[in-house]
Amino acid sequence: MSTEKVQHEYGADEIQILEGLEAVRKRPGMYIGSTSARGLHHLVYEIVDNSVDEALAGFCDSIYVEINKDNSITVTDNGRGIPVGINHKAGIPAVEVVFTVLHAGGKFGGGGYKVSGGLHGVGASVVNALSNWLEVEICNEGKIYKQRYERGKVINKLEVIGECDPDKTGTKVTFMPDDTIFEETVFEYDVLKRRLREMAFLTRGLKIVLTDHRPEDGDVEKSFHYEGGIKEFVTYLNRSSTPLYEDVIYCEGMVNNVQVEVAMQHNDSYTDNTYGFVNNITTPEGGTHIVGFRNALTKTFNDYARKNKLLKDSEPNLSGEDIREGLTAIVSVKIEEPQFEGQTKQKLGNSEARGAVDNVVSRQLEIYLEQNPSIAKTTIEKSVLAQRAREAARKARDLTRRKSALDGMSLPGKLADCSDKDPANCEIYIVEGDSAGGSAKTARDRATQAILPLRGKILNVEKARLDKIYANAEIKAMITAFGTGIHDDFDISKLRYHKIIIMADADVDGAHISTLLLTFMYRFMHELIKQGYVYLAKPPLFKLEKNKKILYAYDEKELDKILQEVGRDSNNKIQRYKGLGEMDAEQLWETTMDPEHRILEKVVMDDETTSELDLTFTTLMGDKVEPRREFIEENAKYVQNLDI
Repeated sequence: MSTEKVQHEYGADEIQILEGLEAVRKRPGMYIGSTSARGLHHLVYEIVDNSVDEALAGFCDSIYVEINKDNSITVTDNGRGIPVGINHKAGIPAVEVVFTVLHAGGKFGGGGYKVSGGLHGVGASVVNALSNWLEVEICNEGKIYKQRYERGKVINKLEVIGECDPDKTGTKVTFMPDDTIFEETVFEYDVLKRRLREMAFLTRGLKIVLTDHRPEDGDVEKSFHYEGGIKEFVTYLNRSSTPLYEDVIYCEGMVNNVQVEVAMQHNDSYTDNTYGFVNNITTPEGGTHIVGFRNALTKTFNDYARKNKLLKDSEPNLSGEDIREGLTAIVSVKIEEPQFEGQTKQKLGNSEARGAVDNVVSRQLEIYLEQNPSIAKTTIEKSVLAQRAREAARKARDLTRRKSALDGMSLPGKLADCSDKDPANCEIYIVEGDSAGGSAKTARDRATQAILPLRGKILNVEKARLDKIYANAEIKAMITAFGTGIHDDFDISKLRYHKIIIMADADVDGAHISTLLLTFMYRFMHELIKQGYVYLAKPPLFKLEKNKKILYAYDEKELDKILQEVGRDSNNKIQRYKGLGEMDAEQLWETTMDPEHRILEKVVMDDETTSELDLTFTTLMGDKVEPRREFIEENAKYVQNLDI
């Protein structure tokens, strides 16, 4: 990515004002999505985004993000520094405008910035409004300027607090999130690390350093600096799979003022992992840039296959889905005025992006395939296999599709369905094994609770093609029971149960079964998790009987607490449950199925970290052993309740 400097003035009057701050404190969710941990981390991204915009304009090459001991955040960059001159419209320094006026920024007039991620002009002022205090320091023309705010209000005027090297410029922002607004005020190092790594991949040559000063045994620091940009990003995402060919295919170009960068590589998996970014903002719902990329890919590969007789005249064209099997791709575009569909910026709407990406990829991919016939051949052969499997899957799918009562296709035999037909009231328990299934069927509330017992472990979908998946009896039973269909036929409105509860034993095998089920739902019924319909049941680990009184504990901590209350003596009968099959129907109902007393954990996912999620599933469920070992070593410290 070339970062030529924008030839415009970036003075005090480039900062334009649009309106006031109180609204942010009243309705923070409108501006940062939520006041949970996700919203808290969003504050950091808002400030870092401003520094990245300086990098995109060609004025900044290093950003330092620090988590301080008191859990405040400092972000320092070596950009031009926020202007300190008086903004004539407001009559106050421009930096004060940036931090105290909503919808003020250098990104509206088309002057200060060519492309930027921050569009609504709410970044810095929102962070200020939602912080207990915020301090900004600016180096400019040999002087260090400083201003402090508390809850969005100016505490002191902008003042000069020292001198610096005349050539040195940059901005340093330190803020403490407001604990009366956020449910959680402790920053997670790993969450920030993932996002900052992504930002560094997307801005070639930019160095981002994250330091955590909180650990007692010394600072934890990670530096991200990728000269290869998104090519390195693809290599990173493919590290748990085996690539089909060594090269990462790279296309870049500028068409109609849209800067396009695409990197891609096929691997031996069966999933399509394409990620779109606009001005470094992730677009989980895709948009015009992804449509343009897919069109170009399908067209170019089919044209090449026909021209070089890799497809017979009698054979149909390869579909986009076949060509994208096992593809990891990054599509990054930079646009002057992006239009996103929805406030959450999740889908790009600019029509010019489609044409630009299509044009760049078609031209450059065609040349690449001509120059690398072996790579083209390998990819097309994989796509032909995918096509055959898809055809076999379609036939199998037609059999699994739930038909209406007239068609006489019934629900799976093992399913004990509930009598209520309103999905909002219904829940389905997916239970491992027939013994636990028998107890669950006896225990359940027949009106609203359905039970589907699964025999053994389901197929690991990470290592199988569609046709294998449809042939698996356990998966077939689930698809039919849920009623939504799968993959491209998926229709959330046909879901028959608004709670899908995975009920597995609290041991290693149970965890493995839960992971297999979650892998299947994540890959083929993504929306179920996204819309919050999937839960994990939490059965108790211990049963304590004392003087005919029965108590349950869900972990060792809780058992200790109960023992302190009832007293430790010889009358205590403690049973550790190895599995659900050890409970009778009554116990299972009391502990795990009764809506009044049970513990359910909702399975949630963050759209912004999809690339990391995909990588985690591939690492844990794919073929390569080495990345899996690394993952386990890195994360072993977080393990609780290990069943040894």
